Amino acid sequence: MNLINRSCPRFIAVSLRNTIQIEPKMRTDLQASKVEAEARFRVIATAYETLKDDQTRSDYDYYLDHPEERFYNYYQYYRRRVVPKVDVRLVILGTIMSISLFQYYSAKQKYSEAIAYAMTVGKFRNMAINTGVERGVLEIDNKGKLKKVKGKNNEEIIRSIIEENMDVRGGYKKESIYDTLMWHCIILPYTIFNYLRWYVQWVFKYWIKREEYDDIAKLYLIRKHLGLNENQFNCMSDDEHDDMLARELWIDENFKRWKAEKDAEEQEKLVQSGRSAALSLV
Repeated sequence: MNLINRSCPRFIAVSLRNTIQIEPKMRTDLQASKVEAEARFRVIATAYETLKDDQTRSDYDYYLDHPEERFYNYYQYYRRRVVPKVDVRLVILGTIMSISLFQYYSAKQKYSEAIAYAMTVGKFRNMAINTGVERGVLEIDNKGKLKKVKGKNNEEIIRSIIEENMDVRGGYKKESIYDTLMWHCIILPYTIFNYLRWYVQWVFKYWIKREEYDDIAKLYLIRKHLGLNENQFNCMSDDEHDDMLARELWIDENFKRWKAEKDAEEQEKLVQSGRSAALSLV
């Protein structure tokens, strides 16, 4: 390409356009020799496509300055040619949507597994059967077994009753779009606003005014001491929460003492388990 290296791209574009439009000899050649004209046109078109874009022109300048780096120059060329130019925003949006769909259907599968397991547990199954009989949607025969009634699926009825009465939390709770990445991205500004408002209220109420912690604040501090997120902490029973409040575990010293006791208990259980295993082998 008989062009000055690092010339102004606009100047190059104008020069190429003028060359195609006004050069009489090129017009004559195009009419006289179709093959030669096509070849020259391809050269000019390639030069224009290469030099009109700042990125490809930068690669071309690098190629002129470093012709010995053949493999790198080939890589840059094919990377520009093969890799499509995609809007980064579309890529990010597609990634978020894919992750959200995976989260939703994964949660749905886990919830189904939890309910299916509960249906095999006698306690929950019997509770559901008794509830179904009281409602009149299930019937028991003289032998105490479920009657098969035409048009009714006993297992589906039992499943629906268990779903109504079970409070599945944590990683096996019922699927919801409100637990997906997409939803969290949508409400991110609102989430940030709420956090800042909560933080200001916390500082003003407990740091500046020195008010006593209420139960919600105490449970929050206990959760932070335990290193649990909100869902994990909510999976604990109300009795466990009450016990922690009674022990005043929001206070650092009390929590450290309680944690040491728990660790000692766990260590003792491991020792006892090891002794039992050793005795069973004797």
